[in-house]
Amino acid sequence: MRAQPLLLILLALVNIGWAQPTDPREDKKRIDAELAQTGALLETASASAREAVALLAQLNQSVPAAQQRAAQARGAAAAAENEVVTSQRVAEQRRLASEQAGRRYDVAADRVQDGRERLGRFAAATYAGGDVAEFNALIAAGGPAQLAQRIGYARKVAESKKEAVDQLVGALWDAKHVSNEAGLARRAADDAVAQARVAAAEAVRARDEADAAERAALALVQQQEQAVAAAEAYRAEMLQRHEETKRESERIAAELRAWEAAQAQAGKPGPVLQPGARLLMPVSGWKSSDFGQRYDPYYQVWQLHAGMDIAASGGDPIYAAADGQVVSAGWRGGYGNYTCISHGSFQGSNLSTCYAHQSSILVSNGQWVSRGQLIGRVGTTGASTGDHLHFEVRLDGDPTDPAGWLPGCLC
Repeated sequence: MRAQPLLLILLALVNIGWAQPTDPREDKKRIDAELAQTGALLETASASAREAVALLAQLNQSVPAAQQRAAQARGAAAAAENEVVTSQRVAEQRRLASEQAGRRYDVAADRVQDGRERLGRFAAATYAGGDVAEFNALIAAGGPAQLAQRIGYARKVAESKKEAVDQLVGALWDAKHVSNEAGLARRAADDAVAQARVAAAEAVRARDEADAAERAALALVQQQEQAVAAAEAYRAEMLQRHEETKRESERIAAELRAWEAAQAQAGKPGPVLQPGARLLMPVSGWKSSDFGQRYDPYYQVWQLHAGMDIAASGGDPIYAAADGQVVSAGWRGGYGNYTCISHGSFQGSNLSTCYAHQSSILVSNGQWVSRGQLIGRVGTTGASTGDHLHFEVRLDGDPTDPAGWLPGCLC
C-alpha cells in the first residue's frame, strides 16, 4: 500500500478540505453537495469500496467538528481554571479584610471594657458616699481660698465623671459600627470561599469534559486513519472499475454506430429529426447528478459520467423519450438492465437515448416504440447506489449532455 500524508488523502478522497473549523451544519451541506457530485464515480465501485469511501467522508466531516468541540472544551476548562485562581485570590483578600475588621473590633471592645471599668469606679465611689464626702469637704473649708481650691477639685472630679460617660458611649458606638463591619467582612469572606469552591468544582467538570472531548476527537482521528487505509486498499479495484466503465461506454458507442451503419446499408434509415426537437422526460423525478467529466483526485483518474441521473422510486415507469427502434435491451455490467433506442438522424448525426439500472426491461431488441411508451421500470441494478434512472443521450454513439434535450423544468 502506498503511504500518503493524512492531509493529502483527506483532501483527495471526496474533495473535502481541512479548512478551519466552521459551523458543522454548513460542513454537512458542503459535504453532501460534494458527495452528490462524486456519486456517479462511486457507482462504479463495489459495495465494500463504497462503504469505505462513505465512512471516510463521514469521518472527514466529523473529525473537524470533534476537534473544534475539544478546542472549545479546553478553552472553557482554561477559563474555569482561571476563575478558580481569581476566586481564590478574592477569597484570600476577603479573609484578610475579615481578620483586620476582627482586630479593629477587638480594639473597640477593649475601649468599651476600659470605659465600663472607669465608670464602674466612679459608680462605686458614689455608692460608698464619695459625693457626700466631697460636699462635707466643701463645707469644712477654712477660708475662701481653701473653698475655691476644693470647689475646683470637685469640678474636676465631676468633669472626669462626664468624660468617663462620654468615653463609654463613644466606645459603644464605635464597637457597634466595627462589629457590623466585621460581620459584613466575615460574610463576604465566607461567600468568597463558597464561590471559590464552586469555581473549583466547575474547573474539575470542565477539565473532565475537555479530556472526554479530546479522547473522542482522537478516537475519530484514529478511525479516520483506519478508513484511509481501507479506502487505499480498494485502489486497484477502483482503477479497474473505472477502466471497465470507460470500455463499456465505448463498446456501447461502437455498437450504436455499427447498428446505424447496418440500417443505412440495408436501406432502412431512421426518421430525420428537426432542429429544436425536444425529448420527453423519461421518468418523473428529480436530477441527482449531472452529465460531465469527474475527477477522482484520490485515485487520480478522470471518468465521464455519460448521462443524467434522475432519482425516482423503485418500480416507477420509464417512458421512451421519442419514437424509435430498440437497438439494445439487456444486461450491461455496471449499467445493469440497460436499453438503447435509436431515434433517427439529427443534423447529420444519429440520435439515440439509453436507460440504465432498470429493475425490469419491458421491450426487446428490434422493437419499434412510440414517444411516451412504457419501456421499463426504475431500479438499482448494476453499479448503482440507489433507485434512479441513468439517462443518456448519444450522437453517433458518443454521449452528450441530456440537459439540452430535455424540458428545462425536467417535468
